[in-house]
Amino acid sequence: MRMTYADYLDLPRLLAAQHPLSDQHDELLFIVIHQASELWMKLCLHELHGAKTRIEADDLGPALKMLSRVGRIQTQMTQAWEILATMTPADFHRFRAALGRSSGFQSAQYRLIEFMLGAKNIASVDIHRDDAPTHAALLAALATPSLYDETLRLMARRGLPIPDDRLRRDWAEPYIASDAVEQAWLIVYRDNETWWDLYDLGEKLVDVEYRLQQWRFAHLKTVERVIGLKSGTGGSSGAPYLARVLQQGFFPELLSLRTAL
Repeated sequence: MRMTYADYLDLPRLLAAQHPLSDQHDELLFIVIHQASELWMKLCLHELHGAKTRIEADDLGPALKMLSRVGRIQTQMTQAWEILATMTPADFHRFRAALGRSSGFQSAQYRLIEFMLGAKNIASVDIHRDDAPTHAALLAALATPSLYDETLRLMARRGLPIPDDRLRRDWAEPYIASDAVEQAWLIVYRDNETWWDLYDLGEKLVDVEYRLQQWRFAHLKTVERVIGLKSGTGGSSGAPYLARVLQQGFFPELLSLRTAL
């Protein structure tokens, strides 16, 4: 028997994975948007892991392509909020109770993306303590060098003056900005013809952060539009929490160097 399109994509299972818990029309929209976002995040993580592996091997060509792809994926994820925003407050409140304590705040893949980009936070792991495999995966990611950590290691291997305290540290701790790291990046940016691939890598990382912040902002505005300032279903403060998250960046020296240039 030849493989069909439906066989290859496992469409029977995929299209049967939506289980509305109410009879409200818009609940299917809510489920599909979030399931699609989780699939896009799965692909983001696949590409980020691939890019990190290539950076470790000092093979930047494929890494740059993978990071560009992440940016395109992030654009798709941001646009999804436009679709969800067609749901009015009345539409959502007709089935909100069916969500129970479930919330996007509990997305393990989103946490893995944050950890991959360097925003480490042990407190965000604790909410998964009752899911042993997920909890273990998050703890492992927490203790692993981030994409930015590997970028700084690469810069050091290339002879740039990255301080030892950024090359040998507790990877589970959040990254803290360093004046010395900013100076190393300034060498790259002031002579970008000599350091072109590192310069391009820096800009690709900035693009990933830029697009993630766009996604966060679109998330915030969609939540404000649909539930206002009510608390989130999973126990977060809702829109105020999302507004605070917008203040959290990932690659501080790549932004601060622009003032120094």
